[in-house]
Amino acid sequence: MPGYPYSLPRTIPAHLEIDVRLRLTPREDSYYDLFADSANNLVTASRLLVEIISDGSDREALADKMRVCEHTGDERTHAIMNRLNESFITPFDREDIYRLASNLDDVMDAMEAASDLIVLYQIDHLPKDVVRQVEVLERAAELTAEAMPRLRSMKNLNEYWIEVNRLENQGDQVYRRLLAKLFSGEYDALTVMKMKEVIDALEEAADAFEHVANTVESIAVKES
Repeated sequence: MPGYPYSLPRTIPAHLEIDVRLRLTPREDSYYDLFADSANNLVTASRLLVEIISDGSDREALADKMRVCEHTGDERTHAIMNRLNESFITPFDREDIYRLASNLDDVMDAMEAASDLIVLYQIDHLPKDVVRQVEVLERAAELTAEAMPRLRSMKNLNEYWIEVNRLENQGDQVYRRLLAKLFSGEYDALTVMKMKEVIDALEEAADAFEHVANTVESIAVKES
């Protein structure tokens, strides 16, 4: 150094400098765990829906379990938002973290709404295509739960969003068939109104799964 006849001694050995820098850099890996927890909760909720629409099931008890899932989902969403407010460094864009957490929460809210409506309206027999709607949701939930851990590496995600988009298109077709059946004259007006609210909520859940997949795709493109 200019002005000094000798070099200052190192305070940190050269071989440790990189390790120290790495340890001083904050890591926010907990986001990945929270997203995975939220997605696994959706799998549980989708399987409860399968039971709820089954003939002879104890729908009130199952709806109670669904409400527990909804509360759990809210807790995960709040945890992500709190972490986002406290974090200086995030694994990807803050707005994408917010959007992904919100999309996952939207799925849970829609599935819980469908469950609640079935119980409140005391709908004993649903059209058989409602089973197809719920099957779409169950598969989308499983794919989403499988995809969330892969956010760490941003690898092998393209098949996930392609398949979820395909499922959503399939769900749209089922939804249109259900509308045609409801308005065919087979049901009285009050039953039509009740059932339409249920299938609308299930369609909303399918749309929300697609929004999750689209958000993951946007994140992966930015991070590639």
